[in-house]
Amino acid sequence: MGVYAYVGLGSNLGDRRALIDGALSRLRPLRVSAVVETEPWGVSAQPRFLNAVAEVMTDLGPREFLDRLRSVEQELGRVRTERWGPRTIDLDLLLYGDTPFESPELSVPHPRLAERRFVLEGLAELCPDRTVPGLDRTVRELLEAAP
Repeated sequence: MGVYAYVGLGSNLGDRRALIDGALSRLRPLRVSAVVETEPWGVSAQPRFLNAVAEVMTDLGPREFLDRLRSVEQELGRVRTERWGPRTIDLDLLLYGDTPFESPELSVPHPRLAERRFVLEGLAELCPDRTVPGLDRTVRELLEAAP
């Protein structure tokens, strides 16, 4: 039996929709939120993003699942340069199962989850009543409190 993982998808370079669709075809999600256009977060002088959230069932552990996400990014041409800068595709592990996970390269839930309204809106579309591990609030409650 697998674990439910929630992945944030974003793209603001190239054919944004094709890149998101390419990532989704590789991840084979159970469900996907609406794809929405959003303002950049972190570095504002860059093109607008397309964003979505995917619900995925995985048998991989959290670190291995992160490695899979990075592999998909690489397959789709992601080159990591500027933090929060423009990118062909960005895949963030937002939630993984029902317990928090912490390691040097990965924190789950995503450490800036509660600050990112565009992510919370996608998550709320898929799982509004899910309690976010470690924050002890539902996705809906986080969305209502988000800036």
